[in-house]
This record gives sequence, C-alpha cells and structure tokens, in this order.
Amino acid sequence: MLEGLGILVLAIVAVVLFYLLRAIRMVPQGYNYTVERFGKYVRTLEPGLGLIVPFIDRIGAKQNMMEQVLDIPSQEVITRDNAMVKVDGVTFYQIVDAPRATYEVRDLNNAITNLVMTNIRTVMGSLDLDNLLSQRDEINLRLLNVVDQATQPWGVKMNRIEIKDIAPPRDLVEAMGRQMKAERDKRAAILEAEGLRAAAILKAEGEKQSVVLEAEGRREAAFRDAEARERSAEAEAKATEVVSAAIGAGGAQAINYFVANNYIKALESLASAPNQKVLMMPLEASSFIGSISGIAEIAKEAFGGQTPAPPRRRGSVPESGPGI
Repeated sequence: MLEGLGILVLAIVAVVLFYLLRAIRMVPQGYNYTVERFGKYVRTLEPGLGLIVPFIDRIGAKQNMMEQVLDIPSQEVITRDNAMVKVDGVTFYQIVDAPRATYEVRDLNNAITNLVMTNIRTVMGSLDLDNLLSQRDEINLRLLNVVDQATQPWGVKMNRIEIKDIAPPRDLVEAMGRQMKAERDKRAAILEAEGLRAAAILKAEGEKQSVVLEAEGRREAAFRDAEARERSAEAEAKATEVVSAAIGAGGAQAINYFVANNYIKALESLASAPNQKVLMMPLEASSFIGSISGIAEIAKEAFGGQTPAPPRRRGSVPESGPGI
C-alpha cells in the first residue's frame, strides 16, 4: 500500500508540474501573444509572466510589436508622360494592435508589400518624369498618408515610406544628359553674351567720356586762344595808338624814324643769319640814302641843329646794281 500511495503522489506531482508548465507562459519584451480558447480570441499576453488554462487555452499568434523594416521589390511604372521607370522602396511600420494584426489580415507583410506597390504605381503614374525625379519627398509623403490610412484597420502604424531608387531607361538617361548639357551651354552662352554686352557698354561709355573730355579740352583751348588773341589785339591796338600819338606829335620826322628803324632791323636779321654767305638785296641806292638822310635829319633836330659824327664802320658794302 505504501508503494502504491507513493506512486499516486508522484503521479499527482507530475500532473501538477505538467499542468503548471502548460499554464505558464513567458512573453519577451517587444512581443504580444494572443490567447485563444477553443479557437476564439479571449485576451492578449503582454511582456512578462502570463498564465493560461491548459488544454483549454492556447497561444494563437506571437506578434512583434517593435518597428519593422520591409523591402518593397522593384517594379516598372509608367509616368504621365509615358516614360517607363523602374522603382523600388522601403517601408517602416509598427504593429500597435496585436489582435487586429492577427485576425483582421492574413499574411501581414505580404499585404503591406502589395498595398505599397499598388499605391506607388498610382502616385508616381500621376506625375511627369521631371516631377518624379525632383519631388521625391512629396511622393514619399503622399504614399505614407495613403498607406497609413489603409492599414489602420489592421492595427498597423506606417512610420515611413521611402523611394530608394528611380531608374529611367538608358536612352532616356542619355537624352536627359544631353538636355542638361544643352541647358548648361545655353546658360554659358547667355552669361557670355551678357558679359560682352556689359563690356561693350562700358567701352562705349568710356569712349563717350573721352570724346566729351576731348571736346571740353578743345573748347578750353579755343577759349584760351581767343583770349590770347584778344589780349594780343589789345596790345597791338595800344601800340598802334601810342605810335599814332607819337606820329601825330612828331610829324614827318617820327614817320621817318619808325620806317628807318624797322628797315635797319630787317637788314640786321638778314645779315645775322648763319647760313647766308652771299646777301642779295634788291634795293635801290636812292631809297637807302633817303632812309639814311631821314635818320640824319632826325638826329640833327634832336641834337639842336648839330650833325653828329658818323660812327666808325668796320666794313663797307659796295654799291652796285640790283644784285650785290
């Protein structure tokens, strides 16, 4: 009997241990477990120690509640201007409601992938190729809003959707390269033309300023020449006035004096020229003697009727005909 009782106690202990092992569930951090009773969802086990009823309850699904990354496979998209491009992406999502993520959708990752791919074709197909390449942030935002709203019934929160690569066809890339080169050449030609235009304007302005300054210089020079001529004319008029007054006061003697004085000065200038070896004077002897006699009369009158002694001459000029 003792042996039978011991066996019974051991069997009870084993059943209890087995029951406890089936009832205790350890839920790791970042996960939620759904509990089903006879196939129906009843509750959710959160991280930590959880208990279920053995043979009645069971763990339905183990949902990862952390943010997850899902690659979107590449696909071909036709843009609004009929350009074929190959697009791929990546999405970041997080399960916020484990029961709905388990029982509202089958194969959550596959559902999210197809949903994102469909909306990529819809959003990017409504744009031109140029906008597609330049408005990637706007495309990501539109995709995020649409997909997040569609996945809310599944207990999923879409955090980010990013387009990784947009690959146009090779011939289209070459055409875009030629277009970009043409645009740069156009801008370079425009800048060069603007530089030449500015240089021409500056050159014209400089020439204009030079002409203006030159004209002002000529005007100033003409003004000064006119002023000099005016002063010379005034001096000449003054000298003429003085000579006229002297002639009026002295009579014929004054006239003879001025004529003889100028005559002698002219002879001196002719005789003092260094390159004159032979002096040709087409003069009449009577005119020369008349001039000398006029000077003698002036001198006689100046010295009170006495004729001054003639000066000693160093040389004499022989008289002859018209040429000496």
